[in-house]
Amino acid sequence: MLKKISAYLVLLIFMFSLSGCATARKQSDLQMQGLRNQISALEIELQTKDEEIISLREALAKAGEEKGISARGIVKTKVVPEIKSRPNVKQAQLALKNAGFNPGRIDGKMGRQTREAIRAFQRENNLAVDGRVGKRTWALLREYLYKKIK
Repeated sequence: MLKKISAYLVLLIFMFSLSGCATARKQSDLQMQGLRNQISALEIELQTKDEEIISLREALAKAGEEKGISARGIVKTKVVPEIKSRPNVKQAQLALKNAGFNPGRIDGKMGRQTREAIRAFQRENNLAVDGRVGKRTWALLREYLYKKIK
């Protein structure tokens, strides 16, 4: 009798262990399937975002071409920094050129040709001719920085 009870007990334990493994396996399979579904959803979302980025880059390139800016953000047109009370050489050269005086190449360097253009501008505007862009010279010259006159 003891043998029968022991045999039933072993059989019962074996059945519980098998049913527990099957449940754990089913649960594991369900988790794996859930993760696969999440991965698929994320891949679709990623593909959508990539397409959106491509369309935005194309729109940016098109808008940049209209404004003179390349796709990398490099400005193709000349941009003059904000006017300050004391101009830099490049601003003075550009203003001289717009006013009709030839400062030579607009390179930001105070060369002989730039000084001659400053002197000519000063002579024409009845200023002290010294070849430097002082307060009075810049007060008159700054008007030509953004507009061409001659």
